[in-house]
Amino acid sequence: MSIAQVLKCIEDNSIDLIRFEQTDMYGIARSKTIPARHFRKKATEGLNFFLGHLSYDPMAGFIQGTGYLEEIGYGDAVCFPDFNTFVILPWCDRTGRILIEPTFRGEQVASHPRVVARRQLDRLKNLGLSLLSAHEYEFYLVHRGTKKRINNDHNIRSTLRNNEDMKFTNQIARDLPQVGVDIECLETEYGLGQLEISYLPAFGIRAADNAHTYKASIKEIARQHNYEAIFMSKPFPDDVGNASHFCHSLWDAEEKVPVLYDPNDPNGLSETAKHWMAGILAHAPAIGVLMAPTVNCVSRYQLNSWAPYNATWGYDNRSCFLRVKVNGSKNTYIENRAGASGSNPYLSLAATVAAGIDGIERKLSLPKEVTGSAYDEKEIPPGTALIPNTMKEALKAFLDDKVITDALGEEFVRVFRVAKEHEMKLQEEAISKGNTNWEQELYFDYM
Repeated sequence: MSIAQVLKCIEDNSIDLIRFEQTDMYGIARSKTIPARHFRKKATEGLNFFLGHLSYDPMAGFIQGTGYLEEIGYGDAVCFPDFNTFVILPWCDRTGRILIEPTFRGEQVASHPRVVARRQLDRLKNLGLSLLSAHEYEFYLVHRGTKKRINNDHNIRSTLRNNEDMKFTNQIARDLPQVGVDIECLETEYGLGQLEISYLPAFGIRAADNAHTYKASIKEIARQHNYEAIFMSKPFPDDVGNASHFCHSLWDAEEKVPVLYDPNDPNGLSETAKHWMAGILAHAPAIGVLMAPTVNCVSRYQLNSWAPYNATWGYDNRSCFLRVKVNGSKNTYIENRAGASGSNPYLSLAATVAAGIDGIERKLSLPKEVTGSAYDEKEIPPGTALIPNTMKEALKAFLDDKVITDALGEEFVRVFRVAKEHEMKLQEEAISKGNTNWEQELYFDYM
């Protein structure tokens, strides 16, 4: 879209208000709302937005050491919209939304998650490839105020349980396609009050934009129904966690020809697919903290947890890091199961692409697949790496992987590192005070 097309859409639909919205480092939507009469000026001249929003933890506590706070006098970025992201929000009164990215002193902010993701996609395009992908989210639905979950049994996909509140789920199914998120399937998951609502994939950065829109929209609509939608990865210690599996396939740069499938291969996988998967597995310990980027998220990497425990792959194998579905030319895809629902979708995309590119560039060999349970040591190929499940170990694995850190950039690595150190400090302080509820206090409401 062009600015002229957006302005016409605003006029034709009598839009009064426009949200200028962006992600923060944790994937939380942060925005300013502008009267529509000021849209042209703000869109062309830029919108001032505190650059320190990339220095917020989930409850807007300051993270020191990012370079975006006192180091620059707590100054503003100037943000510009991507006109292709303009949508009208059907659950709001005559309101539109457009996604923005920050600049500082005339330069793109290199640590901004959307910028990081776009740059990895540009690298992929330089190899003659494009990415078709979608994030597959799970979340808990609780009553606002009491935090009581909407049902109290594990009877997964029971029709009665699926339709506990049809007004809510029907609105999701009808409204999200209007903002570009094409809902495909609605179902309950195993946890008490846990849902999974999947949507169709998209090419390039739009996939991460869709994931951002999905999470923010569901949380907002839930509040209109007096619920809270909880994407915190492990909100209830005694119940299953929330995942965000990253399902993706590779196509040519023109987005016309799929390249993962090879009918002449005994198992249906092309050499490109094998190198791509080998790259992801080679860097799995490092990208784990980007797929599950909080103290709460990373704890999911346990035996028999439905989250991956080691750098393994298998055909339609849910116990592995990579689950591969071979369904012919256009429908063969890879599911990176490391993603936690509390992740930032731009960063989980960027991490997967950065690792996969290295596999292609170095023509890495794919290890043997796991046919049984990847939680069974006897099934695992010798030398298979484990996925770190504490923040200290996960952050070290990330910082020690020069391929991944070089790909994502020095500025991003600095900001991400101090954010994780901030969380570990909060954890230490909470433990010293005997506060066992600190994770819910930090992550529950806004993630």
